Amino acid sequence: MTSADVAREAGVSRATVSYVLNGVPHQKIPEATRQRVWDAAARLGYAPSAAARALRTGRSEIVLGLLPDWPIEHVLGRLIQQLTNAFAENGLTFVVHSSAHPARPLRDIWKAMTPAAVLALQAFDAGEAEAMRAAGIEVVMAMHGSTQGEPRPPLVPEQPIGALQARHLAAPHRRLGYAYPDLPGLDVLARPRLDGVRKVCADLGMPEPDVRTVPLDAVGAAEAVQGWLDADPPVTGICAFNDNIALAVLAGLGHLGLRAPDDLAVIGVDDIPGASLAQPPLTTVVRDTDTIARGLARRVVDALGGKETPAEPLRDDLLLRFRESA
Repeated sequence: MTSADVAREAGVSRATVSYVLNGVPHQKIPEATRQRVWDAAARLGYAPSAAARALRTGRSEIVLGLLPDWPIEHVLGRLIQQLTNAFAENGLTFVVHSSAHPARPLRDIWKAMTPAAVLALQAFDAGEAEAMRAAGIEVVMAMHGSTQGEPRPPLVPEQPIGALQARHLAAPHRRLGYAYPDLPGLDVLARPRLDGVRKVCADLGMPEPDVRTVPLDAVGAAEAVQGWLDADPPVTGICAFNDNIALAVLAGLGHLGLRAPDDLAVIGVDDIPGASLAQPPLTTVVRDTDTIARGLARRVVDALGGKETPAEPLRDDLLLRFRESA
C-alpha cells in the first residue's frame, strides 16, 4: 500500500495524506478530513515510511542505546525491555548497540542510523559526543558519568545501594566487608556502591570496610571468605556488588563447610531469580527499574521537545528483600 492508495480511499490529495500522517505543522486541514485519512490508512494497513520521515526531518525516530562491555543478565535485560516500552509509548524506537568486542566502532553505528538521541549506560569520549551533536543528533545523554566533558552527577546514582546494604548490616555487625566484582568494566557501578558502604561505616564510627575481589567460582570465593574471617577484627557481614557475587560468597562459605548468616552474613543487589533459591535464600536490594526506564525516557523526550531537563538525578526507590542470608 502507498500514500496514493490512501488518498484514493479517503478522497483527498496525496499531499493531504502526507501532511496528516507525518504530522506536518501549520496545515489548515479540517479535523474531519484528518480523521478520514487516518481511518483510510488503518483500513489499508498503511504506515508512513520511516526512511521518508528521516529524509524530511534530518533524523530518524530512533533512540540509540549504547551498552558497555557488560554481561547482559537479568536486570540489564529487564531495563532494556522497559526502556523499549517507555520509548515506544512516546513514538520512539529504542535500538541497542553493545560495545563488546568485536563490535563495529561506535561512530560507524550512529552515522549509519542518524538517531534522534543517544542514551549510553556509561559515559564516552567528549569528542565523540561533540561529533554526534555536530551531525544533528539532538540529545546525547549518559546514565553514569558525563558526556559534556566536565564532571556531573550520574543520572542514576549507585551510592544509595551500598548505603542501604551497610545500614542493614551495621546494627548486628561490627565490621563489614565488600565483595567487589572481578570484571574491571563494572567499576563505574561498583566504586560508587562501595563509596556508599564506606560513608555509612564512617558515619557510624565503624572500621573501613574490608574490600576483596570475589571471582565467580567457589574456590576463589572461599579464599576471599577466609581472608575476611582471618581479618583483625574479623568481618562478619558482607555487602556484595550484586546477587551473582553474593551467590559466589555463599558458595565460598559452603566450600569451607560454613554457612550464612551464622559464619558470615551476606546481602546482594538485584533480586535475580536464583536469589530466592540459594541456600540459604539471599537477602538483596531491589531496584525499581521500571521507574528508572520511564524517567530516562521522559528526559530524552523532553529534551527532544526543547524542554529544559532537571540536573538532579532520577529518584530510585530501593527495597530491601529480607531473606535468611542476612
